[in-house]
Amino acid sequence: MTNDIQRHVTLLKAAARAAKNITTILDPYELLQRTVDIICDEFGFYYAGVFFLDDKKQYAVLKAGRGAAGKLMITEGHRLAVGGNSMIGASIANRQGRIALDVGAEAIFFENPHLPKTRSEMALPLVVGDEAIGALTVQSTEEAAFHDEDIAALQTMADQLAIAIQNSNLHRQAERRSRLLKASNRVGKEATSILDIEQLLPQTVNIICEAYGLYYAGVFLLDEAGQYAVLRSGYGKAGKAMAAEGHKLRVGTDSMIGACIAMGEARIALDVGEERVHFKNPHLPHTRSEMALPLIYGGKALGAVTIQSSEERAFSEDDITTLTTMAEHLAVAINNARLIDQLKEAHNEILRNKVFEALTTASTEAIHWIGNKTLPISLTVARLREEAADGAVDVESLKEDLDMISESAAQIIQVKEQLIGAVREMMPRPVLLADVLQTAAQQRGLQKNILNVNIDSAAAYVIADSTQLTRAVGNILQNAAEAGAKSIKVNSRAAEERGVLEIIIEDDGAGMDADTISKAWSPFFTTRGVSHHGLGLPAAMHVVSQGQGRITLASELNKGTIVTILMPQGRIPNDVVQTGAVKSILLIDDNDDWSKLFVELLKGTSVKLTQSVDLKKIPSVDLILIDENISFAPLTDVLDALAKAGLESKTIVITSAINPERVTQFLRHGMKDVMVKPYSGKEVSELLK
Repeated sequence: MTNDIQRHVTLLKAAARAAKNITTILDPYELLQRTVDIICDEFGFYYAGVFFLDDKKQYAVLKAGRGAAGKLMITEGHRLAVGGNSMIGASIANRQGRIALDVGAEAIFFENPHLPKTRSEMALPLVVGDEAIGALTVQSTEEAAFHDEDIAALQTMADQLAIAIQNSNLHRQAERRSRLLKASNRVGKEATSILDIEQLLPQTVNIICEAYGLYYAGVFLLDEAGQYAVLRSGYGKAGKAMAAEGHKLRVGTDSMIGACIAMGEARIALDVGEERVHFKNPHLPHTRSEMALPLIYGGKALGAVTIQSSEERAFSEDDITTLTTMAEHLAVAINNARLIDQLKEAHNEILRNKVFEALTTASTEAIHWIGNKTLPISLTVARLREEAADGAVDVESLKEDLDMISESAAQIIQVKEQLIGAVREMMPRPVLLADVLQTAAQQRGLQKNILNVNIDSAAAYVIADSTQLTRAVGNILQNAAEAGAKSIKVNSRAAEERGVLEIIIEDDGAGMDADTISKAWSPFFTTRGVSHHGLGLPAAMHVVSQGQGRITLASELNKGTIVTILMPQGRIPNDVVQTGAVKSILLIDDNDDWSKLFVELLKGTSVKLTQSVDLKKIPSVDLILIDENISFAPLTDVLDALAKAGLESKTIVITSAINPERVTQFLRHGMKDVMVKPYSGKEVSELLK
């Protein structure tokens, strides 16, 4: 009896020392690992382990174990069913300690191959208040190592451990809450100070992931139609890849983002495997829980933020509160950035209109001046021809005069067209750059293999008058060809200056020396003889300047020339096509960039579009569109075939560069009209009226 009392006193003292050590530890991981080590060291036991209940309280999952065996079981995800065939499961279910004096004879002992020397075991529930949160297993290599009174002594230590775990969790929650508040304040402070949305969104996702320690964050903004949420910025490589792919989600209930925007409230998936509306994303395979927060300003949804974790049930009520506050700050910042953009765009539009009006006035005056100068020449030529017919003048001398006058008149017309174009200016609009380059190359007769075009997706559109820009680019391409270039490379990308497009045209032609470069922009300067007017580059500079752009030239003799054009960057139009009287269209065109755009714009409409180059089988349609610059057949042959079929009254010739003489020819062929190509849904809608 004395030995039992002494043993019990020793056990109580060890339990007290263990409890004292345990209650001083606040770090959760260190707490659990130190607990199993302290128990084994103080009591001299073979093994100790700590189990916690999972979220559904169906299993007890091992969170800390002594030695190599413990680490291996944790790696394997060792767990035991509550109330099942195990000491741990039974102690949790009954909230009572259990002892197995001889594990071989104990019916509910779970035989564990990682602990082959266990002969007796004690399982003690971890209880906080009236709720069991897990259990503690203590194992010995001796049979009958535990007595009933040991349960009381060690249960006190287990109760202390449960309290320590609760304190640790509370401490962790407090630290996390503090960190979340700091991160939310940082987002609010930095977001409201950034007025460029292209800087604001990447900065925000970086702050969220780094400050909150999250796997991924992304910001979606609604498209103009309000039908899709388009990813504008995402964290890390996955975010960049998805943004480059144009990742978007439809507003509605088919995704977390779509649902939170449609409902105007946050959505949380604590286990994405069970969430019906979670979008499974191959770029983010480790997502286990997700939160989607709407970005709302003034009662209007601007988009949403997705926040994802690689852990299940990663978000608490504190997370929801602080992240919702962060989303509110971000919505304000996005709205401010958009207002700044709108003000800048309005200013640029006013400036473009003023420049357009001034240039139109100047162009009109120049046309009248040239016309006034040309008219007397024409009248004189007619009178002299009459006199020549009457024999009143020297015929040979008269012919020389007539040739000189005719040549001068022709040169005046050519100069006029070089400087101000063949038609009056159109209002600048978003123009598909690839189409302009293709038209310019075809009009100047460039060989197909000489031109190599590379256009970044963000640089697809430029704000310009397509006719004038085609003329300017055509001048540059023609100069390169006449300089003996065997290769002309065109690269287009977004410039470092926001809202500006950089178009680089590089050739391997003869190039220029420094003296020639200094005169290259001077009107009428040429190195190619009297047959050239020397107006190609000055005319290009005129077009670029009137479009609020800049143009530069770099060249080296015998090494080629580089022309760099900076123009206002056009945004990809995403306005919806509104159908009108036209219900069916035949498109006769090469499968080029513009035809692909046209097909894309008509998707989702009721208009039936047929693409064909087979003129022997022409379907019955409301409207026929034919590109002026087709390559599969001579345009005149196509127009003749349409005329023979009696379809000219349904046919519109479309082009990116209007030419009055060509327009006259097409109309004489009986074509319904000649129009500049539409590059947006709004322009296609006008075509379909």
